[in-house]
Amino acid sequence: MIKTKQALRYNYTILFLFFMMLFGCTKKNDKNKNVNLSTDSLAAYLSLANEDNMPYEYKQKYNKKAFEIIIRQKNDSISKINLFRVANRYYNMSDWQSYKEISNLILEKSKTTQDSINMAQAYVYLGDYYKFKSISDSAFINYFEAEKLYLHINDEYNLAKTLLSKASLQFDEGNFFQSEITVFKALQLLKRQQNVSDLFYNSYNLLGILYNSREEYNKALEFHNKALLTLEDKAIPSQFQYTAASLNNIGFVYLSMRNYHQAKIHFQKGLEQKNLFKENITLYAMLMDNVAYSKFKLRESEGLPDQFFKALKIRDSLNLDSGIVLNKIHLSEYFAYHKDTLRAIQYSKQALMLSRRSKKLRNTLEVLKQIALVDPKKASVYSKEYIETNEKVQKQERKMGEKFSRIEYETNEIKDKNTSLNVQNRTLIYVFSILGLLGIFFFVYKTQKARHRELLFKQQQQVANEDIYNLMISQQNAIEAIRIKDKKRVSQDLHDGILGRMFGVRISLDSLDKLDEVTAALKRKKYLSELKEIEQDIREISHDLNKEKSEVINNFVAIIDKLLENQRGTFNSELIANIDSSIKWELIANSIKINLYRIVQEALQNCNKYSNAKMIKIEFKNEVDYLFLIISDDGAGFNVDKVKKGIGLQNIFYRTKECNGEIDIKSYTGEGTTIEIRIPIDQKIKLKNNDS
Repeated sequence: MIKTKQALRYNYTILFLFFMMLFGCTKKNDKNKNVNLSTDSLAAYLSLANEDNMPYEYKQKYNKKAFEIIIRQKNDSISKINLFRVANRYYNMSDWQSYKEISNLILEKSKTTQDSINMAQAYVYLGDYYKFKSISDSAFINYFEAEKLYLHINDEYNLAKTLLSKASLQFDEGNFFQSEITVFKALQLLKRQQNVSDLFYNSYNLLGILYNSREEYNKALEFHNKALLTLEDKAIPSQFQYTAASLNNIGFVYLSMRNYHQAKIHFQKGLEQKNLFKENITLYAMLMDNVAYSKFKLRESEGLPDQFFKALKIRDSLNLDSGIVLNKIHLSEYFAYHKDTLRAIQYSKQALMLSRRSKKLRNTLEVLKQIALVDPKKASVYSKEYIETNEKVQKQERKMGEKFSRIEYETNEIKDKNTSLNVQNRTLIYVFSILGLLGIFFFVYKTQKARHRELLFKQQQQVANEDIYNLMISQQNAIEAIRIKDKKRVSQDLHDGILGRMFGVRISLDSLDKLDEVTAALKRKKYLSELKEIEQDIREISHDLNKEKSEVINNFVAIIDKLLENQRGTFNSELIANIDSSIKWELIANSIKINLYRIVQEALQNCNKYSNAKMIKIEFKNEVDYLFLIISDDGAGFNVDKVKKGIGLQNIFYRTKECNGEIDIKSYTGEGTTIEIRIPIDQKIKLKNNDS
């Protein structure tokens, strides 16, 4: 029977998956080999976890101990490199879940420190994980993220490696055209690098496999031979058995060309490579199966079917499902040719069950083709399943190719949007910066203007206060002059009048002892009458002194009265004033009296200017611990919220605040205005009020 081209592509896929895994293991073993570890114990644990002869349980234990040391270290580049080493050991142990968890941990730590290099490497590790698990879209996303980061930091070496991983993924999903483009992108980068023979090898090897799948056999042989030539570089370790892998690949090309003789020669040369069984038993089993299949196609019987069985036994021991399926397809072909239909069907059915269980659709397609040939009775059933499965495979490959393109498109679209947003953000920043500077300038200007206005206002207030103070001093001096004059007059009256008369009465009273009782009684009445007159004179003088004291104390009231008289004489509105006589003005600070005077003056001025009031009331009241000033009118009124910022009202508010007082203004349009000011006064005022 002649093996179809699709079957040969299937063989290539198996080999390439194996080869990339081999390359991955090599990468994991070699990475970071020159890093200085933080402690001897960490180095020891990592070394033990990588020992080939160490039992699996012990490798796990030592790797966990190494992880426990690293996780307590500072989140720096050294700790991330050591975490990569831990991940490598999980990779080599095929502990994929732990490998994924460590890779995700490195990614999060790298994002925290904005470490682009290790972030990109973590994406590559996660891409390897998802590729192994056949979750192609997730693998592609991670490779693509790594590609963008390496491009950003201009790391061409790692960018080329990532592109090769991405190309192999595209090949696996049947997207040969994009895979070819990606490989050549990697080669362009590698041409500018040194000591990258291993990457040149992988590039040429992948192109050889790709062209063979597209039935471009001459190109396939050209690139496989180029791959072999790169192995002349002794920097590539021989224990990786790349030569045997390339010989196997060249044999596949000849197998596709139905040149079974050349295929056998290359498979046999690959099988004879030194230490192949010890260093790469998987490749050894593959080559043995391929040698046996080439012999079968050449109708040679030497070593058959023993070589098939030997290869199958190795693959069974390693649980290589894809290899086992291929081996049993070959055995089915072999026994069908030798007319042993029962065994041919038996091996085909076993291969079909295994391919279905492993959910490898390409494997299933090859088995269905073979079983339809050896079991003609059910050929229609198998053919129908083949058609359905083939359509499913094509849809999946097409869908995955579209998904890869969509991922790149959407990512580039997001990048373009981000670039556009960055431009917009920069423009906004410039605009807001200019507006901010203008705002600051305007604020400073307004602040300085307000300060200047406030300073001017304070200066005006000080001048006004000085005027009021001078007025009060002038009034006080006038009262003091009157008081001195009156004191002098009282002194003269007492000296010249009262004292003289009292002296005369005293002398007369002394003379009563010399008179008889009747005459003395008459004289006593006369002298008592004289004393009453003196008493009356003293009372009148005392009254004059009290009046003088009141004038001195109540000079503030006199100033207010003068202000009110001026108001009445100048304006037509009726003015009613009431000043509580119980208020002890002498106990109230001059600053408060000055502010009260100015408030009354400002209020009257506002009434005269704006209110058109017919009647104005001003009242000073003394209540417990507080002095009240109430000013009201029946004028036009105003909107308090709108007019509150006027200079006149601001002055009233300011002066009230200076007195530690509170102000309440009630006004409505057309209903007049009432201003009530409450100023705290000393408690002793109240006590003195009570005493009076």
